[in-house]
Amino acid sequence: MKFLRSFLDKHKPAFEKGGKYSALHSLFAGVTFLYVPDRVTRSGCAIRDAVDLKRMMSVVVLALVPALLFGMYNVGYQHFLATGGEPGFWSLFLHGFWRVLPMIVVSYVVGLGIEFTAAQLRGHEINEGFLVSGLLIPMVMPVTAPLWMVGLSTAFAVIIGKEIFGGTGMNIWNPALLARAFFFFSYPSRVSGDKVWVDGLADGVSRATPLAEAYQGTPFTHDLGTMFWGLIPGSIGETSAFCILLGAVLLLVTGVASWKIMLAVFIGGAGTALLLQHALPDANPYSHVTVARHLLAGGFAFGAVFMATDPVTAAQTAAGKWIYGLLVGIVAIVIRVLNPGYPEGMMLAILLMNTFAPLIDWCVVQRNVARRLKRGKIPA
Repeated sequence: MKFLRSFLDKHKPAFEKGGKYSALHSLFAGVTFLYVPDRVTRSGCAIRDAVDLKRMMSVVVLALVPALLFGMYNVGYQHFLATGGEPGFWSLFLHGFWRVLPMIVVSYVVGLGIEFTAAQLRGHEINEGFLVSGLLIPMVMPVTAPLWMVGLSTAFAVIIGKEIFGGTGMNIWNPALLARAFFFFSYPSRVSGDKVWVDGLADGVSRATPLAEAYQGTPFTHDLGTMFWGLIPGSIGETSAFCILLGAVLLLVTGVASWKIMLAVFIGGAGTALLLQHALPDANPYSHVTVARHLLAGGFAFGAVFMATDPVTAAQTAAGKWIYGLLVGIVAIVIRVLNPGYPEGMMLAILLMNTFAPLIDWCVVQRNVARRLKRGKIPA
């Protein structure tokens, strides 16, 4: 690594202002993302901290690794379970690896290409935010998604969701969820039904997800243990609650994600599921789904840990985080139960609350201001 550091330092002047390749300054800055910048504050008040955006994004990527690796294994497992055969562990993993890797490559190439171009046109440095979004996007997609659709969804999310607002830190919606929403509404047949979740299904064979089984009112073929470990059909990174839990622990220990939001999402979802079970017992098959199945099925756990806690698009105030998280969980289960045609309500719930997060924070701040003014009044 010292050789690489020396090599980059040697050629850095050529990419700085006045250098031979100054027009490619943003590209050079992006290549050196593994290193801490050598700039320091020169004047004014500043808080010096080793935890910058780059380190935060690196922690989130590490937290996603367990769910990603298991997702690759599960892609192979579901494939051979549906098509027959009893291959070993590495055969299952490698099958999933070669199916998922192209999706990751397309996501990063398209997304980073757009970010490089936007940074160069603006004369800015490249932000590290897409290091996470580029991995999240393929993880929330079905494994059968065509690569060109993944690329188009990524382009939409980066351009409409980030760049038109000013880039990382200025976006109001989670880019990965925006890519999923674009994919869902543009190509609904590619993200619904039983066949899209398992790679290489033969004709006449289907593998229903737990949410699909609930909608059909058929007996559950996946017990809670199987759902917890993640050996079920679903989006690449969303099936294993255990791996998501490992990622959540890392995010909470490092302080990158808010425990208030995570806990509030699960409380809101569990409370709403219980309420609807008693208030609308015969509304539709989803009324009979237990709380545990609601929390383990679909993208609920993945969204609560990795999407709802996005520090840019979530609420910022302490009370606002509780309100925001509770509303995400409530809306997700309400959509799932009252609109059974679209059981995966987590995506829409988070995007909706992303929209209202600034308003939630504004209301909390105004309430605090009013309370302090009232407390500070001097009696006549």
